Amino acid sequence: MYLKEGCSLVLKVHKPSIPFVLSTKPIFDLDKSQVKSANVPVLKESEVVKRLRHERDVVLAIEYFKSLANSRAFKHTHLTYQIMIEKLGRNCNIDGVQYLLQHMKLEGLDCSEDLFIHVIQCYRRAGSADQALKMLYRIREFGCKPTVRIYNHLFDLLLDENRFQLINPVYNNMKGEGLEPNVFTYNILIKALCQNGKVDGACKLLVEMSSKGCPPDAVSYTTIVSSMCKIGQVEEAKKLAARFAPLVPVYNSLIHGVCKDNKFKEAFDLIIEMLDKGIDPNVVTYSTVINCLCDLGNVDMSLAVLGQMLMRGCSPNIHTFASLMKGYFLCSQLGEVLSLWSRMIQEGVKPNVVAYNTLIYGLCTKNYIEEAISVYNHMEKNWCPPNVTTYSSLIYGFAKSGTLLDASKTWNKMITCGCRPNVVVYSCMLDVLCQNSMFNQANRLIEIMNNDGCPPTVVTFNTFIKGLCAKGRVEWAMGVLDVMEKYKCSPNIITYNELLDGLFRANRFKEASGLIKELEELELELTSVTYNTIMYGFSSVGIQEQVFQVLGKMLVSGAKPDTTTINIVIYAYCKWGKVRMATQLFDKLTEEKEWHPDIVAYTSLLCGICNSLGIEEAIVYLHKMTTEGIFPNIATWNVLVHCFFNNLGHVGPIRILDDILGNG
Repeated sequence: MYLKEGCSLVLKVHKPSIPFVLSTKPIFDLDKSQVKSANVPVLKESEVVKRLRHERDVVLAIEYFKSLANSRAFKHTHLTYQIMIEKLGRNCNIDGVQYLLQHMKLEGLDCSEDLFIHVIQCYRRAGSADQALKMLYRIREFGCKPTVRIYNHLFDLLLDENRFQLINPVYNNMKGEGLEPNVFTYNILIKALCQNGKVDGACKLLVEMSSKGCPPDAVSYTTIVSSMCKIGQVEEAKKLAARFAPLVPVYNSLIHGVCKDNKFKEAFDLIIEMLDKGIDPNVVTYSTVINCLCDLGNVDMSLAVLGQMLMRGCSPNIHTFASLMKGYFLCSQLGEVLSLWSRMIQEGVKPNVVAYNTLIYGLCTKNYIEEAISVYNHMEKNWCPPNVTTYSSLIYGFAKSGTLLDASKTWNKMITCGCRPNVVVYSCMLDVLCQNSMFNQANRLIEIMNNDGCPPTVVTFNTFIKGLCAKGRVEWAMGVLDVMEKYKCSPNIITYNELLDGLFRANRFKEASGLIKELEELELELTSVTYNTIMYGFSSVGIQEQVFQVLGKMLVSGAKPDTTTINIVIYAYCKWGKVRMATQLFDKLTEEKEWHPDIVAYTSLLCGICNSLGIEEAIVYLHKMTTEGIFPNIATWNVLVHCFFNNLGHVGPIRILDDILGNG
């Protein structure tokens, strides 16, 4: 497999060397077109500015700038330096920017507030907060005084890189300069506090703002209300929102908060409240409700909200359509998804990367891989660059089908395009490798993840463990627990579920029992999957009494039994010889409509009945099964044919089966 091992998966920012040298003494090597006789024509600043601004190629702009600096035709001004610094900054050329600043200093040109802000923006693009801070502390060397605007841009840069610990010292430094924060400063600080889970601190800043004669604005309140809703403090957010004039963004945050808790009645009440106050809900308002409903697969209600939206003259946007597509995929309505996509195009809504990704992921989830590739090709043709989510969805699709070659091609294309893989892509690629028994390569991929700044998570290791167990490599899978400790990654209940399943399937009952004891000591909360895995393991080795002990623990713990649980219990009763108890449980649950039996339950029950109660009762349950539209699979037929031949000889069973199928 080719994974470009010679190439780092991290997109590195290239720092070019200083692209030009400016002489401090004029030299006389002018271009012939600029020389008339012995006189050197003097260029106007407006001419130089116009040419620099219109030159899109930064290399050509540098050459022109250099030629003027080394001539007598023009002496660079503050404005021409600023334009050149902006150009270099947009290309993340930090070396070039610093060099020009130094030359301005040598020529006695002061750096303005606007120019210094452009320098900070350059550091922001390059992801270099430390360099920006160093420049701030040298600002007076360049003839510029620190201002609130400059500090605001620096705070924004620190927030962008989540350098939260540096914001407070820089803020104190600003106060030490005698500069008072304005509403923009406070809003950035509020956002920083909220992003780092310090909502209470953000609320205190609101009080400080008011006390210092800087009243909070819509951004201040909206940021805090939105953060409160994200952490589930919706009621507190409502109280805060009541303190100021109602705003659409605030209502949208509140609506998103209640929708996350599936309180859709409250969401509709908030929309009615908006209308009563003369505030028109916007596309974000309606799309928020539609998206949350679609996450639950409630497409019918989503369409009703869409209808209300259209009635009020609010046109859906790309996010509205993407949400509806997601809902249709959850309901397995592919035809509706494609119809919606066509309608979106007809209405002139241009698909963006989110819409394409929604469609590609949905198709991959439903195993329509060829169609997903077709959409991906269409995406590229329409100049919509794929992102890491696009590649992640495609590799996920190939992982579901275990197609190594296509997954590898997609991976290499992603790397070639300069797209850095995230933990989801790595985990999907790991899954493909495991399905193809390439465990050494999978192990190497985990090392690559860590070396390239994307440390493996518990999801990554669970994928690896699951792959190893599926191929019977249980010893190696158990060893992954030690590897996880090396990467400081704690196993979760899913990790243990996979290991228990692998151990039981490999008939390594002793190790499985040891792992169960370890789980009890760790006091991890067991899920229904854990209990089902343990019960199935005990049942498969013939310890049926233990199955019911585990079931008792499951019920006491509050874990909810599911279809798999009931199937295991019916199987255990039948294996234990207590078939009548199995039929009683089966009948009770089906009569109360608490459970709908599947082919697994019927097959287990029929097997038990055939072995203990006789053919007549087996026929009764076979009739029930076919009446409910559940038809025998090969395992069921094996049970029935074996039973009929044992009881009726070699002629009767064919006639009875014909009768059953005819009646069914």
